[in-house]
This record gives sequence, structure tokens and C-alpha cells, in this order.
Amino acid sequence: MPNQNNIREKVFITGIGTVNPIGENPIDFWDNLSQGINGIDLVSVFNVDDLPVRIAGEVKEFKPENYLEKKVARRTGRFAQLGFAAAAQAIEDSGYIINNSTRDNIGVIIATSGDAFNMGTEWDKLTQHGANRVDPFIITRMSQHMAAARIGREFGIRGPNTTINTACASGTDVFGHALNIIQNGQADALVVGGAESMISRLSLASMGRLGALSKNYQNPTTASRPFDMSRDGFILGEGAGVVILESESSAKKRKAKVYAELLGMGWSFDATDDTAPDPDGQSLAISRALQHSNIGAEQVDYINAHGTSTQFNDKTETKAIKLALGEKNAYQTPISSTKSMIGHLAAAAGSVEIIATILSMQNNFIPPTINYEHPDPDCDLDVVPVTGRDHGINIAISNSFGLGGQNACLVLKKFSS
Repeated sequence: MPNQNNIREKVFITGIGTVNPIGENPIDFWDNLSQGINGIDLVSVFNVDDLPVRIAGEVKEFKPENYLEKKVARRTGRFAQLGFAAAAQAIEDSGYIINNSTRDNIGVIIATSGDAFNMGTEWDKLTQHGANRVDPFIITRMSQHMAAARIGREFGIRGPNTTINTACASGTDVFGHALNIIQNGQADALVVGGAESMISRLSLASMGRLGALSKNYQNPTTASRPFDMSRDGFILGEGAGVVILESESSAKKRKAKVYAELLGMGWSFDATDDTAPDPDGQSLAISRALQHSNIGAEQVDYINAHGTSTQFNDKTETKAIKLALGEKNAYQTPISSTKSMIGHLAAAAGSVEIIATILSMQNNFIPPTINYEHPDPDCDLDVVPVTGRDHGINIAISNSFGLGGQNACLVLKKFSS
């Protein structure tokens, strides 16, 4: 049963899983991430010749039937397929046995945007051919709640089942809600993370017109350039990252291996503009995460940056880190951006980046920010350019800042027995 007495019990990460453009499991992901391998290329699944944006970070060889029965896979949107695969990996990695005695005390909480950008096909069927041609399973295939629901249903998990969307902050935001659920005694463990598959003609056209995406399809491997002077927009990616969060008492009881402790969480909202980020709002989330974790700025060994490769975000995040840590500590703390290799996974970005951070801790190695060639005086922190670096990491933070002002930051501590 969940612990109802100690509401501030420690919360550990005991399993990890990911499917993304440079790895369909954590081992392959780390191998490629640490080497600075690029996963961005021309879009392959539909025609992009008439679009302003033609590149993305696709998961190219994913087979949902490796994880789901064919009938179930057909009724499951790609975002939920990716999320289920990552969840299956995490559950297996954790060794957590889900059975009649445990199923009520484990839950699922997933960040996603669902399949909103693919609804147009069904609308066309309705307007062009009538109601009888519309897919009757739109809700079970495309709705946001289905990533968490599919995981819960297939594994028979009966604890809390929740979906979060706070734009690009979602994948980190979800960890704070999960932390509270466990520490409030509502669950022993949670399957937590993000799943996203937003690459479509509509999304590339819309966000391309907004000016958020890189149009450098002539050189897709170097298009994502966080903190570089010549950056011209982010690259949309897809994938999922899922972990098992577990109370200390539950992990100890079953003698689970532990990757890291989730120390604390910070949230904020810019309350300024629909698209432009604000350094004061972002720094508030970082400061609150450190305060909640009882960690001083000088103790931070590494920051997995939001680092989108847009002009506004990267210089705003640089300012925010300086405000939150103080300039001296900020200049001494290495940061890097996973998005330089896999693109921006929107609601799933933070979750995959947290797995990257955990793996960095485990290996005492910081993955690089690739494609960094032209220093920007407005982005003058140590971005670990081009090549990764050996570096001991005990305390790390991971930033996620949503388009529109939602900000989330969490603090991880490397576990030592």
C-alpha cells in the first residue's frame, strides 16, 4: 500500500525507456548521444516539396507490433505507440512486477499533445464523403489521454492515470505532478514521461509560417544549432521518454536498482507574450527548483538546457541561468542541448532530456551541443560545443520552457548506495 504517513518520502528513478531519432532504447540512445550523432534529416513519410520546412527528427524504423498486438496497434495513434514502447522498456528495466497485489498502487502520467495535427484527414473525409466514412475510433486513436490510457490498459495498471500538456514544458512538468502524487501517498510508483509525434504537413506549414522552425533543409544535419550565432529555428522531432518513479520505501522493499533521486521541482509562467520567452519567468522556475531541492547554485554540476536553436530562446535561457545561479556559478557550470541531435520533441522533450541527464550522471560524461561553430556573445556560457566531455555529475538540473510562457525545471541527484 502507498505510504500515507511520510508525505515527504524520497522519490527515486528505478527504470528508464526511450524511443527517439537516435535510439530506440536507452543503450543505443546513449551511444549515439555521447558521440554527437545527428538524427535530423529530410522528412521521409510524406511529400514536403511545397512546404517551407522539409526536415525533422523522425523515428525511422519503429515497429509498434514489437510492443503491441497488431489490432491494438492499429487503434493506437503513433504518439501513443511510441509512449507505450518507452513505457514497456522502463517497466522491464525497473523489474517492477505488475500483478494483482501491486496494480492498484502504480499509476501512469504522460505528457503529450496527442494527434491534433493529424485530425485534418478525418475532417476531409467528413466534408467530402459524409459521416459514414469517418473513423469511429478517432477518440481512441488520437485523443491526448490515450498514451496514458494505452499503457494503463495493456499492463493492467489501476492507480492514477493522468495526461499533462503545458506546451514544450510538459515533459518536465509531468515529473513534478508525479512527485506530488507519490509523496501525497496516492501511489507507490508511477510510469512517468512524455510521448509525441507531431511531424505532419500541417505542423510544418503552420510552425514554419510562425517562424519557429529552421528552413535550412539544404543542410539538415547541421540545421539544429543551439546557442550558435547562425541558429535559425528549431527542428521538430518525435519520440518518447518514460521512467519509473518510485517511493524510497517501495524501491527498498523490492531491492530495486536506483538511477537517481528526484530532489525537487520548480514552475513558473512568464505572463508576458504568446510566443516570446521571458528571462525573469524562466529564472523563477530554476530558482524555485533549487529552493525546493535545498540545493545551492554552486552545487549544480550540469544543466541539460532547453536549448531549442531559436534566436530568442537561447539568449533568453542564457540570461535566465545567469539570473538563477548568479553569473559566477553560471559561467562555471557546463550546459548542453540534446535538441542539437534529435530536434525538439515538444511535449516529450523534457522527458527524453531527463533520461539523457540520468545517463550523463551514470557515465560521468556530458553529451555535446553539436553544430556549434559561431560563438554568440549573448549565449556565452559553457555549452560543451561539438565534442562531449568527461565530467563528474552529482547534481543536475533540466530546463523546459514552453512556447507561451509555461516553465518547468527539475533537480536530480545521482544515487549512491
